[in-house]
Amino acid sequence: MTPSATSVAAVAARPSGLARSVALHALVYAGAATMLLPFIWMVSTSLKASGSVFDVPPKWIPNPVAWGNYRETLESLPFGWMFVNTVIVSGCITLGQLLTSSLAGYAFARVDFRGRDRLFLAYLATMMVPGAVTMIPVFITVRMLDLVDTYWALILPGVFTAYGTFMMRQFFMAIPRELEEAAFIDGSGHFGVYRRIVLPLSKPALATLGTFTFMGAWRDFMWPLLVTNSETMQTLAVGLASFQGMYYTAWPLLMAGSVLVMAPLVGVFLFNQRFFIESIKLEGIKG
Repeated sequence: MTPSATSVAAVAARPSGLARSVALHALVYAGAATMLLPFIWMVSTSLKASGSVFDVPPKWIPNPVAWGNYRETLESLPFGWMFVNTVIVSGCITLGQLLTSSLAGYAFARVDFRGRDRLFLAYLATMMVPGAVTMIPVFITVRMLDLVDTYWALILPGVFTAYGTFMMRQFFMAIPRELEEAAFIDGSGHFGVYRRIVLPLSKPALATLGTFTFMGAWRDFMWPLLVTNSETMQTLAVGLASFQGMYYTAWPLLMAGSVLVMAPLVGVFLFNQRFFIESIKLEGIKG
């Protein structure tokens, strides 16, 4: 093919490539808008009066704006106690999972011991067991230990996770072994390598696991509902359920509380977003 023919073909291909790019971007924006609509509706409902929640046609912009719903939500619940409980429980579970998952992941990825692979497969098999199946045995254990309605009951069952161990193991296996061999030559043991070399290189994986764990613990409803009896030990997710009764649901208050509960999650996600991007870059370099 002559140079002129090649240039003509390139020019002819530009419109189709541009159309494909426009269609792809339109599809992405449409998907993003679809995902954002429930959150926009939640904020809109939190600012409506009780009688205008189910107006037809629905109104996206409340008129008048009921800012008092947020004040009433804060006054209807011991919001301060519940917020502190949620922060403590979510923070401790996140730190616990990062510690146990990174230690177990390092052992499965770097420490040679008899039956390591079989034990890891058995560990992964526990991921196929639904949480509802283990919830009752765990609750019975917590009750026998007299830990019901305590922070221990809220935190300890969530500290260990097979998913986190699998995730950290896969990341550790991608770290060059030459870095560890140099440390072993200098006299470091496995714990020294784990603390001084592996962990500093694993910030993207730790941030990703920590974000997912924190978000899951912050939103958890069923387990805190089972193991707490007093309002002073309840978390925000359990407290919001009080706005929903058998015959009546205070939708504006429920949505206002949901906005307040969701705000810290958005902040955590945005703060750790740079680590997600770094993790993607590292995976691209390894590939």
